Parts: sequence; structure tokens; C-alpha cells
Amino acid sequence: MLTNCGAGIWGKRDLIETVEKKSYRIILGFSSVSLAVHLAISVVVIGFSAISSALDTNHLQFQKPNIVVILADDLGWSDIAPYGGEIQTPNLQKLASNGLRFTQFHNASKCHTSRASLLTGLYAQQVGMSKSKAYLQNSVTLAEVLKSAGYRTLMAGKHHGLDNPYDRGFDRYFGLRDGATNHFNPGYRRPDEPAPAQKRPGQRNWCIDSKCLQPYTPVNPMFYSTDAYTDKALEYLVEYNDESKPFFLYLSYQAPHDPLQAWPEDIAKYRGRYKEAGYRATIQKRYKSQAAIGLIDDSYQLSKPTHNDWNRLSPEEQDIEDQKMAVYAAMIDRMDQNIGRLLQQLTKSGKLDNTVIFFASDNGSSAEVVELGEGAIGAINRWTSLGPSWANVSNTPFRYFKGHSYQGGIVTPLIVHWPRVITDGGGISDFVGHFIDIMPTVLDIAETTYPKFQNDQLIPAYQGQSLVPIFRGIDLDRASPLFWEYRLGKALRSGNWKIVASSAEGIGGDGRWELYDMSVDKTETNNLADAMPHLVTELAALYDAWRADLPVNIASNP
Repeated sequence: MLTNCGAGIWGKRDLIETVEKKSYRIILGFSSVSLAVHLAISVVVIGFSAISSALDTNHLQFQKPNIVVILADDLGWSDIAPYGGEIQTPNLQKLASNGLRFTQFHNASKCHTSRASLLTGLYAQQVGMSKSKAYLQNSVTLAEVLKSAGYRTLMAGKHHGLDNPYDRGFDRYFGLRDGATNHFNPGYRRPDEPAPAQKRPGQRNWCIDSKCLQPYTPVNPMFYSTDAYTDKALEYLVEYNDESKPFFLYLSYQAPHDPLQAWPEDIAKYRGRYKEAGYRATIQKRYKSQAAIGLIDDSYQLSKPTHNDWNRLSPEEQDIEDQKMAVYAAMIDRMDQNIGRLLQQLTKSGKLDNTVIFFASDNGSSAEVVELGEGAIGAINRWTSLGPSWANVSNTPFRYFKGHSYQGGIVTPLIVHWPRVITDGGGISDFVGHFIDIMPTVLDIAETTYPKFQNDQLIPAYQGQSLVPIFRGIDLDRASPLFWEYRLGKALRSGNWKIVASSAEGIGGDGRWELYDMSVDKTETNNLADAMPHLVTELAALYDAWRADLPVNIASNP
């Protein structure tokens, strides 16, 4: 739990007694009764004004912190400036420079599994979220815990499940309940516009508080998901600004998840830049930058490239690839601009210093390919994906992608900004963490407890551990192993050792366990399984025991 949290009610009582005693001493210093009475009245008025002012200051200083969780969607580890990227992200850089970055923090490799773990502090397999079209079961959410602790709970953005977040503890919700949709128009075609490119036209669910729509067609022709989510978040903050209770805001972007779509002025910043560099040169530049800023050391050897040979692409193909990466970069740029708007509001309201901000990504960059529509790449009537070559770049220096249990799929940037506690800005932590750690961390920040029951049902204890000691500068080791499983991939991390396996075509091996010493090989370049079979057997037994202990009725993979 947090320490040194202030005087509390007893500090206020001592303050009142001190002011009263000072007033009494002043009165005794005068022989004239009338003058004493006059001064006593003045002192009492002044004294109570001082008490009121002091108590107001005391309240502001020691109230529970606000909590903001910002989640990017399919963002690669090296895309943003604080992690070596060339994309303009000054607001994230500001948070990192005045906060703390983590180099070995992990998600659950896929949108819905990661978001389930983030919200519940449990593995997705424990709460019925191995499949995306499912409800959270057997669990309590961050919003439900914080609401019971007196927080105003707010959410804007993507959820990716069947639950309406409004029904799972959020006082307010605006956003996509499903996994992905058109950024400019998630609904039906509007007058004087091309038809929006959609994978499932008219089928995506959008919720506004208790009401869910299928689909949601925005009236505003300037609608863009990243802007709209931020608009709504700012609207909430202004609406509840004068409340005495703290707030929890979950701002869950769909960017830079496909479709690759962005405003023309943002795309123009990057158009042509990647044609000059290509895949390999961009990787090398990012890798060099990561080393220069102290993010990585010799234990991060650059993984074997899986991208195409840029020089073997035709000029037309190079131009298309440049377009894709320019739009992808523009989406991240726009997200950072909107994070800047949020920071401005927190600063304007005087709440920034007492707000804990988390920034992370739900999985690594995606190699999936979807092509729909006839418009230009980036436009409302075109659905284009980034593809495997640029995804390899985005996940520098790791290998493989979203949906896999190799580091490229599961490692996430994590930036934490909390001025009142993280006073030595710009720090870097190599703590081995996971989204399951957010729940116990938030419990500590809010000074509240985790329930044993939800809706009269016994629920599992959260699986992670609090990061608050790390925020306070205390070195911390991982207390228990971490587990991953999604479709054809699985992994376990115990101490410095990681086993990982995949049966996916073209990814990893043939389903056999691989073994890596993460203390010297954080990019999984030297498989030690054949050299240390007994260790593989021991770690595999841990994984099997975890898998066997999962609820049988909800843990099955899709």
C-alpha cells in the first residue's frame, strides 16, 4: 500500500488546535477588555479563514490520485519516440522524460485477451476471453473496484468483447464494443461521401452509456475515431471537474489498428520518408536510437529480419509500401496529438500532478493483411493493413508479431507518469511485468481492496503484483511465473528463462518448446532447448499445471 499519504483527518484536527491556541495567546496579551474583544473577533475571523484555506489545501494535497489508462491498438514496441521511433510523439516523450519506462512489460498478444487481463488482473483464459465474442466471467473489473472505492469511472474507446463496459462498472462509456471498424465512419454511408470500407458492414456494435447501436453512423462529417474518443473523454472531465471524488479514465484507442486511415495533413508529414529508407534502414536507425537513449543493451541483439528485400520491390511497390507506413505513422502522430489535448485539460484543471497516467499497447504490431475498397490508402473507402514487412520494423528489435507468444507479439511499451511519486523522471525499469499487474497496482494507488466475491460468486485472486514499489524507486523481482496462450502459440516466463512454442505456419518451429535465457538473449536468437532438455521439461510442467488449473468450462481456445 502507499505510504506517506498525508496527515488525514488527524492532521486537520491538529491544525485547528494550533490556530485556536495562537488566537488565545494573542488575546491574553492586551489589558484593555474592549480591545481584546475587538482583536479576538478579528483573530477568530482570520483564524477560521486560515483554517478553511488550509483545509482546502490539505484536501487537494492528500486526496486519492486520479488514474488514467491510455491504450494503443497494435502499436509496435519501437514506433514511438521514447522507444526509439522516428514518428513524432512529443507528448509521449514528455510523459517518459518526466516518468518511468519499462523495457520488459508484456501484454497477452491479442486485442481481446490483453484487454481482458488489463481490466481484470486475471489471465484471459480465467475469465472466458480466449475468444473475442465472449463475456467477461468469473471476475471483477478495474471500474467496478474503483467505483466501490469512490471513483468516478469513465471510458472512451474500443472494448472488444460482448459486455457493454457501462454494465461492468463504468459510469460513462462511448465507443466501439467490437474489435475494429472504419475510423472515419463505423456505420452506414452518409450523403455526399463514398461508402466506408468495412469488413462486416452494418454489424459493428457501438455503445453510448446504456444504449448500444448496430451500427453507429456519426452525424459529424469530421468524425475520426481517435479525435472522437478524446473529445468524449475531455467532455467527461469537464462535466465532472468540480466533483470532490477522484476519477478513473480508460482511454482505449483503436489506433494504429487497421484500417490504415488518417487525415491528409498528418499523412503528408511522412509521405516519401519511408521510400527513401526502406525496411532495413528504418530498423537499423531505430535500433541505434534505442541503444543511444539507454533503452537496450547487448542482451538485445537485433533479431533476424523477416521483411522483404526493399531493393527487389518495383518503384510502384515501394510507393505503395511508403503510403502504408506514412498512414500508419500519421495515425500514431494523431494519437499523440490527442494525448496532448488530454494533458492540457489535466494541466488546466490543476489535476495533472495528482494523476497517475499509464500508456501501453495491447499487442505487438500486426502482420495481418486485409484489403478492401477502391479508394486511396488512408481514405474512408479503403481498408488496408500494414503487413508483415513493416510489422517487423515496428517491433524492432524483436521477432514476429501480434497473435504470437514471441517477444514481438507480447512485449509492450509501458510509460508511467505520476509526478507526486515518480520524482526522478526519465527512468527505465527492466522489471518483468504483465497487464495482470495493473489491477494490484491500481488497488495500491487507490488504497482499496480486491473483493472475494462478485455477484455472490467467488472469484479468483488477481494474478499480478503491484508496481508501486518500483514507482518509488525500489528494485523488485517477479514473484511468480508468467503465462501466455493464444491459438497456436504459448509461452512461460520464470525468472530469466522463457519457453515458447508455435504451430503456426511460417512462425517458429513445429510446436516444440524453445528455450531462451532472457538475461542475455531478450530477442530470442539462441534456442537452448536441445542443450538443456531437463530445464525445458521442468518449465513445461509448470505450464501444464497452470493450464490444468484453468476453469474447464471457459478456458478453451477458439
